[in-house]
Amino acid sequence: MKAVFVAGLAACMLVLAGCGGNGDFADLDAFMAEVKARPKGKIEPIPRFAPYQAFSYEAASLRSPFQPPIKIELVNRQKGSRLIKPDTTRVKQFLEGFNIEDFEMVGTLGNAGGRFALMRGAGGVHRLKVGDYLGRNDGRIIAISDAQVDVVEIVPDGDGGWLERPRTIPLKERS
Repeated sequence: MKAVFVAGLAACMLVLAGCGGNGDFADLDAFMAEVKARPKGKIEPIPRFAPYQAFSYEAASLRSPFQPPIKIELVNRQKGSRLIKPDTTRVKQFLEGFNIEDFEMVGTLGNAGGRFALMRGAGGVHRLKVGDYLGRNDGRIIAISDAQVDVVEIVPDGDGGWLERPRTIPLKERS
């Protein structure tokens, strides 16, 4: 047992003797001296960015470029009125953020409070009454019957005036 201990101790001494420093770091010292002798680089300053300029979207009353243009016959072209115009001070209702073509009438409800139209679109079925607004062209519901909803939209005539355009949304029959 003592011989094994002495042999292990001798092996450790040999390993440690191999790690001894002989001071042969000349190549490493030369490389470090060369790197330190190189010219120092200059860090460029952070670029200055222009401040954000707010943009005010003023084309909200114009026709959406994603909708087809309104077909108006040139022969029977109606002249718009400057007396008719959308009420820009009115608070917009939720359903005015969607195209009127996306809605379909699916039924009606009636009670002592009046008649309501059930319109499917904008992610669900909505209950609307006469006087509510629908669609992006200030479409106001003027009549509700069992078979259809009558809406009047206010659209630009192209000459700076406005036209009231009647529109009917028929009841969608089950298929």
